Amino acid sequence: MQSVLKSIHRVVQAGVLGASMLLASQAFASGTEQLKAFVAQVHAAHGTFVQREVKAPSKAASATATQSAAPKTSGTASGTFTFARPGKFIWSYEKPYAQVLQADGDKLYVYDKDLNQVTVRELGNALGASPAAILFGSNDLDKNFTLRDAGVKDGIDWLELTPKAQDTQFQQVGIGFRNGNLEAMELHDVFGNVTLLTFSNIEKNPPLKSNQFKFVVPKGADVING
Repeated sequence: MQSVLKSIHRVVQAGVLGASMLLASQAFASGTEQLKAFVAQVHAAHGTFVQREVKAPSKAASATATQSAAPKTSGTASGTFTFARPGKFIWSYEKPYAQVLQADGDKLYVYDKDLNQVTVRELGNALGASPAAILFGSNDLDKNFTLRDAGVKDGIDWLELTPKAQDTQFQQVGIGFRNGNLEAMELHDVFGNVTLLTFSNIEKNPPLKSNQFKFVVPKGADVING
């Protein structure tokens, strides 16, 4: 549980969908072009996700591992997300435990249902150069990332984003699109670990309530200001 939470914390703090092309010719655009169309056209979205954590092998294991050895998957989680750029989102885990990360544009709330505890932090500029900025931030990706097309794999157009900032905990972010719709993200941290996210059931620019992202502290929950 802690490893999954820490991973999403890094996504949000290092600074966790899809836009259909309007013209038929755009369905064959590169990954970079599809990402830019997504950022320009999709201001809000709702959908489901599956998250997998892949641990990097130890140095000893790397020295003895065969080329066919598979990376170790340390955990799988799933849930729903809703966002409205910039800086508003609800990232809700449903399995294997209930947990919510929610931002209202000013503050980030992390609610652990098992502990009945809420941690509150200033959102600040944390999204700027983090992978979270791709989904939840503004549309100035070129300012914070170097974008490069990475070819097609299994029918998905991939691109790679490398943070321009030197102090980020992520070395690279991979994003996959299929016909203008976001399919997956790969978050590579500086320790060699990878967070894999796959998306489905995405509703683009859905109607949202005015108080959609207002966080209400659950009754009896402890509140910690981080």
